[in-house]
Amino acid sequence: MDFNSTVKGSMLEGFYPAGWDMVKIDKCCSNAPESINDRQDYWNKDFAPVACDNIEEFNVKMGHEIALEIKKANEENRKIMFILPVGPMGMYKWAVYFIKEWNVSCKNVYCFNMDEWADGEGNTITGEASFKSAMENAFYNPLGALTVPEDHRNFATKDNLPLYPEKMAKLRAEGAKLVLVYGIGRMCHIAFWEPQIGAEFNSDEEWRKQNYRIGVQLHPLTIEQNALTSFKSRTTLVPCRANTIGPGLMFSADYAIGGADGVLGRGMQWQGMSLWMTLRYGVSRHITSTFIPTIPGKLFYLKELAGPLCPEAN
Repeated sequence: MDFNSTVKGSMLEGFYPAGWDMVKIDKCCSNAPESINDRQDYWNKDFAPVACDNIEEFNVKMGHEIALEIKKANEENRKIMFILPVGPMGMYKWAVYFIKEWNVSCKNVYCFNMDEWADGEGNTITGEASFKSAMENAFYNPLGALTVPEDHRNFATKDNLPLYPEKMAKLRAEGAKLVLVYGIGRMCHIAFWEPQIGAEFNSDEEWRKQNYRIGVQLHPLTIEQNALTSFKSRTTLVPCRANTIGPGLMFSADYAIGGADGVLGRGMQWQGMSLWMTLRYGVSRHITSTFIPTIPGKLFYLKELAGPLCPEAN
């Protein structure tokens, strides 16, 4: 007795995206934990999952990876662009540490925040709960004199987000490398590009051309994920919409640095299924994160997320 044998006629029938094959998803999650790094035919040759024993190792490695990209760009005397998330967050402390330890200037760094809480018209949230505030407190301000210039920082407001494609294209023409930094959502979103958006398009190719969305509707499980991870369980504080970058920009990255750290403790977690779907389902516009393995880069993850994903393991 399980989800697939009892969903018909239940309150969850039709709740998950129509493009999700729940039988296939279950097979993804049934793989042996030690096989999670086994290469798949559709992965980019320069993509690799990287296991971490604990959150401290995870944060250090992700922060080091970000700082190293900036250091290499400076050594090569070129500009570099980052698409940045607010989550995972522990990596920023270590990115700051390495940048300051190496005395690396961020004057040639251009940052594009991937999303921001918003209403239906794209008006964005302000104050401590905003992603802008989180980025300033975790990354920009602690860098001090080495920080990213203010006019190089881009936030996903309804006025600025539509300018991302033009700004990025201009920097590309000047030789800038684009690095995507990301986490994987419970609904396998990257940024807030939610899985239900896939049903709006007839092909993956058409879907991949989309650069951004203003006031996109968030999936209910995305709301609950953020209630648990960012709002101390208080669902009433979580906006139901957001402005977000789209696959046309995200998946044009030259390199990607990703993280999956969704372990809650006492045997509980929320990200194991999302991680296995990302690595095993195969590319599908209905599951945004499945395009991640097609990009060169590293996906850091906590070993516990590999499973086994079954009650007997707890």
